[in-house]
Amino acid sequence: MDQPRTFEEFWPIYVRAHSNKLNRTLHFIGTSAAFSLVGLGMLTRRLTPVLLAPVVGYGFAWVGHFFVEGNRPATFGHPLWSFKGDMKMWRMILEGTMDAEVERILRQQEAASAESEPEPVINVAPDPTIN
Repeated sequence: MDQPRTFEEFWPIYVRAHSNKLNRTLHFIGTSAAFSLVGLGMLTRRLTPVLLAPVVGYGFAWVGHFFVEGNRPATFGHPLWSFKGDMKMWRMILEGTMDAEVERILRQQEAASAESEPEPVINVAPDPTIN
């Protein structure tokens, strides 16, 4: 698949980009901190915590991508779907279902790549010492 056309097509790409549990944990911490900052800003009627929320949230996530996962954040290519993916992953981590989702997506990918790989051709030359 070249480019996803729907969020449903994007989700497996997003999950594969978050296959490392430490990366997912950093995302969860960053998103939770961002939610807290937005809440604090609303409670105190101050703009500063709200403005800091994306910096903190994406800061944790980007550390996870650049230093843990070693890949490029999906935000750069698909910012809205990436945000939706972040929210879905945050909820699934909270529910305790994200690890199983990662395993499901990775198994699905392995099965698909195994189906698309041609059978190896083994050429065995005749042994000239055998009559």
